[in-house]
Amino acid sequence: MSETRSKNLPPWEALVMVAHYLDPQTLALASCVSKAWCQAMSLDVVWQPLCSSSFPSLSNLKISYPSVPYHRLYATGLAALKRRHKPPSKPRLSIDNIVFTIQLSTKGVPIFTIAEAASKMNNNQVFKFDVDVKHGSFKGIKGLEEMKVTWNVVLKGWEAIFTMMDWQGKLSCRAVEGWFSEELPCAGCCSSEVGSGIVADLKVDMKVEKVSVGILRVVDWRYVSIEDGLRYLQHFLLPCQCDGM
Repeated sequence: MSETRSKNLPPWEALVMVAHYLDPQTLALASCVSKAWCQAMSLDVVWQPLCSSSFPSLSNLKISYPSVPYHRLYATGLAALKRRHKPPSKPRLSIDNIVFTIQLSTKGVPIFTIAEAASKMNNNQVFKFDVDVKHGSFKGIKGLEEMKVTWNVVLKGWEAIFTMMDWQGKLSCRAVEGWFSEELPCAGCCSSEVGSGIVADLKVDMKVEKVSVGILRVVDWRYVSIEDGLRYLQHFLLPCQCDGM
């Protein structure tokens, strides 16, 4: 029985020749047939061109680490690629559950204070929100005037508060609108020493009739999406769900 079975198996050379025409997924499946097939489908001569074309930087590691087989380098590169392109999870925080509180004051005297649900403010599918200001008889911002701007994000029910901006200084006399920005801390645990790459952005026109707040990416100075903004805020407003914590 064993002699008949061995005669039906393709010779070693044939397996190697066929392996050159298989894609990585098929090679992985074929290596599960038997020990002989596993050896044939795992040869460096088979995986070297696949690894060099898909992950050339990893393929060059073979020079420094000759004992590491090409199929292992390819598997490592593929796993890293999948992690990099893994779509982010849906945010646990909802736009309906946060309130923006914004205060602008000068010389210790409040100009206006806003407490508005984010869901009721105007936005354009990005994390940028506009709201009209009601400030009574205030006549507008003057150049070189001392200003203080505070923007907080509050979880409904006042269960948590995160300060997006707490800025104090003087406006330029050439400013056509008040534009304030502060870099935000990095989200997540054990990463306070690393920059976040995003800033809190607040604009108010000189007549103080409209205020805009949002989150900007430093790399291209564009507003992040609403989902990305909520994913960032949930690190500070909701209980942490980091692995191992």
